[in-house]
Amino acid sequence: MDYLFLRTDREKKLHEHAMQLAQQFQQRAQYYDEQALFPFENFAELKKAGFLSLTVPKRYDGEEISLYEFLLVQETLARGDGATALSLGWHLGIVMNVAEQNKWPEPVFARICDEIVHQQILLNSAQSEAATGSPARGGKPETTAEKRNGRWVISGRKTYTSLAPALDYFIVSATMKDSGEVGNFLIPKTAAGLRIEATWDTLGMRGTRSDDLVLENVEVDETALLEIPSSKEKGRAQGWLLHIPACYLGIALAARDEAIAFAKTYQPNTLPHPIADVPEVRRKIAEIDIQLMTARHFMYAIADQWDRYPDKRQAMKEELAAVKYVATNTAIHVVDVAMRVVGGHSLFSHHPLQRYYRDVRAGLHNPPADDLTISMVANRSFQKD
Repeated sequence: MDYLFLRTDREKKLHEHAMQLAQQFQQRAQYYDEQALFPFENFAELKKAGFLSLTVPKRYDGEEISLYEFLLVQETLARGDGATALSLGWHLGIVMNVAEQNKWPEPVFARICDEIVHQQILLNSAQSEAATGSPARGGKPETTAEKRNGRWVISGRKTYTSLAPALDYFIVSATMKDSGEVGNFLIPKTAAGLRIEATWDTLGMRGTRSDDLVLENVEVDETALLEIPSSKEKGRAQGWLLHIPACYLGIALAARDEAIAFAKTYQPNTLPHPIADVPEVRRKIAEIDIQLMTARHFMYAIADQWDRYPDKRQAMKEELAAVKYVATNTAIHVVDVAMRVVGGHSLFSHHPLQRYYRDVRAGLHNPPADDLTISMVANRSFQKD
């Protein structure tokens, strides 16, 4: 099913390299899921392979892959371990987004890119809070930043901090006490007063270790303030977020492969052949493939549009949100049908399908939520020409 999406030699090489890593991740996925541990071994292999610098601009010695190539990597890695792929996607996506929008002071971004390329550091945003819910809904952070003696002092608690145990830098949103504006601050893991509280005890995506980040009078210098996003900037189309649907489609592809492998080999004593020859089983597999075709072609077509026509990007917000809506709900349905093919065997804790079932549910809670997408598309549908 992949050859239609591999257009160039570079894409083929990226896919092949990612598939080799995915096969290694798959061997450890059950362990990391059961123990709810961060997959440090997987990330050691990603670092060795140079994957942390895939979206770093070429001017900083990175690969500067396109959005289309980014999605290929994410989808492929997720076939081995969804939690690893989703975690990596946050790091790679943030770097891609900052490079595209020139959001940070150049010296800071240059330094971070140099550290990614040569020291293999990891970064991610810490935006969510218990009181505000998803940042996409516009809640103002209760985490505060106060200027004291020329330095920023930051206090608060962040939830859903993916990669928390492995991060070298946290991009923290905080309300500045003097102005009431919200700024994003770059905080190193070594900062005094910063700690991780292990709160991530969830149904799915357990290996992301999206624990709480606690900041108690953390002091950073003035250069830690990266940006003060304006309302206009908050409304920008963000192609990099397509790493989320790519991850969930990768998990769905793994479920599809598992169901087909089972159907080819399982033969109950009531049949003279494996269940792959049963018409209803074949119908279910065809249903899976048709839905995956639809979602994947949609996702890659939108990514291709994003790469080809930068001047059209701001008009693509609804398409980007719709890709996530279609892909995530397709992934949930595909895993469900795959479990129907495999039957009761899929319910055992050692079976990968039960992990896929739990992991794809998490997609509903990644941005943008389904209701926001529906509202966004409806608003465009009824706007005046």
